[in-house]
Amino acid sequence: MPIIRPSQTRDIAQITAIYAHHVVHGTGTFEVDAPNEQDMAQRRADVLSKGLPYLVAVQDDQVLGYAYCNWFKPRPAYRFSAEDSIYLAPDAAGSGLGKTLLAELCSQAERAGVRKMIAVIGDSANLGSIGVHRSAGFAHVGKLASCGWKFERWLDVVLMDKALGAGDSVAPT
Repeated sequence: MPIIRPSQTRDIAQITAIYAHHVVHGTGTFEVDAPNEQDMAQRRADVLSKGLPYLVAVQDDQVLGYAYCNWFKPRPAYRFSAEDSIYLAPDAAGSGLGKTLLAELCSQAERAGVRKMIAVIGDSANLGSIGVHRSAGFAHVGKLASCGWKFERWLDVVLMDKALGAGDSVAPT
C-alpha cells in the first residue's frame, strides 16, 4: 500500500521522470518540452516557500505519483484560492491513487488556509482527471474551448472547483 508523505529533495528525479512522461505523451499539461530536474526542484521550492503542500505517493522507495497546489493567481485577492496538480506514474493510473492524493492535498491545503481549490484540467477528453476531481467533490464550472495547441490539435481546458473548509461562508481571518 503506498504511503503519502511530503515530498523530499531526493524525490526530484522520480518526480521529473513522471512529469516528463506526461509532457511527452499526454495532454494533461500543455507544456511541450519536459523540464529538467533543476527546473522541477525550483518549482517545488516555490510551492514550499509559500507554505503550500507538495506531496508524493511512495511504495518501496518508488514515487508512484505526486500532487501539489499553488496560488491560482499571484495577486493578493486570490490568496485563498489554489490550483491543484496531480501526476501519476503510468503504471499507477487507474489504481485510485489520484483520488487519494487529491484528498490529502485538499486536506493539507485547507490547513494552510486555502478556501477554494481549482482544477485547471488540460484536455476535455482527459476523463481520468475529470472523474477523479468529480469523485472528490469538485464541480464543473466551465470550459475554455480550443485554447491550447499540442500534438497538432486544439485542446480545451476544463475548469472545476471545490470549496475547502468554511469556503466563502465566512470572511477569512
